[in-house]
Amino acid sequence: MRGEKTLVSRDGPHAEEPRREPGRLEARTPAPLIHLKNATAGYGGRAALRGIDLTIYAGERVALMGRSGAGKSTLVNLIHRELGGQVALAPQASALVDALSVFHNVYMGRLDRRSTLRNLWTLVRPAQADVAAVRETLALVELEAELFSKAGALSGGQRQRVSVARALYDGRPVIVADEPVSALDRRQGAAILARIAERSETTILVLHDAPLALDHVDRIVVLDDGRIVLDQPSRALSAADLAPFFEA
Repeated sequence: MRGEKTLVSRDGPHAEEPRREPGRLEARTPAPLIHLKNATAGYGGRAALRGIDLTIYAGERVALMGRSGAGKSTLVNLIHRELGGQVALAPQASALVDALSVFHNVYMGRLDRRSTLRNLWTLVRPAQADVAAVRETLALVELEAELFSKAGALSGGQRQRVSVARALYDGRPVIVADEPVSALDRRQGAAILARIAERSETTILVLHDAPLALDHVDRIVVLDDGRIVLDQPSRALSAADLAPFFEA
């Protein structure tokens, strides 16, 4: 968020490693993809996150959940900044350019990896290889028929799917998506979450639908009033366990 001031502290030096027997191979704990220790973030003089301790490893499927205003989007922004170029982002507001076609909005996922000349030329005469690649990506979200439709003419659910398609086309190992299926029905939402899982190494999703989250992630982190109040494997939870965190 604009104007946010973030402070992230990390663990101190590691403790002395145990002595290893000669010739013995030991499994190594993988380095965390992200490690937040007592992280705080805020904006406008208000702390939106306080005392956040969160470690995420490559390969995890994580859902961030909680009431409106709990701090989920602020945490997404913090994670995005921490991971930088490893992340393809599908923001809550879709961030589409309404005057451009669906093709051009999805193509933007790779703008920073193409030359300025190529990007300018693509505005006028897209290469057939790029058109084919974007069409294939749109097929994953059941939207290939809208390839050259103007983004401004799309419904809310279609806009969400274009935003997800752009993140998939980006092709980075981590997808961070803020409410990527909130405007879709259960079937469409399940299909989109399955595609995200198939096409990324690690996913971090803001979700409000407990059954969808339980079916499509392996870990659920719940925030309330800027703090993490639950962090458990999805297999250990039920929709009833999560319901109190969404009640008024």
